[in-house]
Amino acid sequence: MPVMFRALILLAVSFASVDASAQAPVRVETVSDSSIVRQIYVNGTVTSPRSALLSTAVAGIVEELMVDEGHAVNTGDPLLILDAELAQLALERALAEVRQQEVALEDAKRRFAEAEKVGTQQSIARTTIESLRSEVTSDGAALAASRAAAREQQAIVERHTLRAPFAGVVSQRMTEVGEWVNPGNGLLELVAVDNLRFDFRVGQDSYAMLTTETPVEITLDALPGRALNGRVDAIVPVKNPGARTFLVRVLAEADQSVRITPGMSARGKLSIDTGDRGIAVPRDAILRFPDGRITVWVVDDSGDTAKVHERIVQTGLEFDGFVEVLDGVSAGERVVVRGNETLQEGQEVSVLNGGL
Repeated sequence: MPVMFRALILLAVSFASVDASAQAPVRVETVSDSSIVRQIYVNGTVTSPRSALLSTAVAGIVEELMVDEGHAVNTGDPLLILDAELAQLALERALAEVRQQEVALEDAKRRFAEAEKVGTQQSIARTTIESLRSEVTSDGAALAASRAAAREQQAIVERHTLRAPFAGVVSQRMTEVGEWVNPGNGLLELVAVDNLRFDFRVGQDSYAMLTTETPVEITLDALPGRALNGRVDAIVPVKNPGARTFLVRVLAEADQSVRITPGMSARGKLSIDTGDRGIAVPRDAILRFPDGRITVWVVDDSGDTAKVHERIVQTGLEFDGFVEVLDGVSAGERVVVRGNETLQEGQEVSVLNGGL
């Protein structure tokens, strides 16, 4: 073997020995016993607590439209007015009948009072007095009926104006000025945009574990990088017979800086406490290999210098940056979470308190 070739081999071995014996800087975490959490990722939709397809209570021609799509309205705001000329004339006629009945009643009361005062002393028969009493009662009833008819006609006139039943935004307009509309025709769609909800479909295998105390983290595709904290408001125990899912309705904490509208897609992360305790290590401590092996590097500092040993582990649930370890490590041991990519069995390491 040439002298130069032997020198190159000795130099390579020397470098390898130096690399193997060098103390690799690593960051470690102590394995602890903790509550095991099951996390479920679901897709859903932002929904409104109130949505209505509005219609008028009477038929008529649309005379005026006050709103268009996208307009925000408050409760009681006028949205649409029908031509109420004929209804207004009928109201005036009903009010005139009320005044006529009031005059008739006052006259009947006057004649009855005079007859009762004079009485039989002036040869007024008792039957005449009782007849006048009945006339007063009849005129009183007629007045009450005419007043009711006037109130009814007044209500009909008012129903020619369509008002917002709740605060919201007009999402659709389905009529124009001059059109004839009938009761039941959809004219405007109104959607409430306050106190929005997040509806998620969750698999039936999670139904028994979900409660109103289950924390939920919400993200929206329209607002990447933002997360909202939510709480379960309702768990609807009616499963979708096709998909085998049930509805979970979530309310989010108010955040005025986040603009949300019904129809947006949403993602939810439900963190369910399984009630079990076990060993969990940071996700960064886990190394996965193509052959299926899952390992961690455990620090052994029983000697003069800290060394690392590779452990094959069996994992379980993953949650909040941690991985449940069913077998392979014990509570109190320290595992490498940074600098574990190139470690070798038995290699000396220097443990750093800060990050790498």
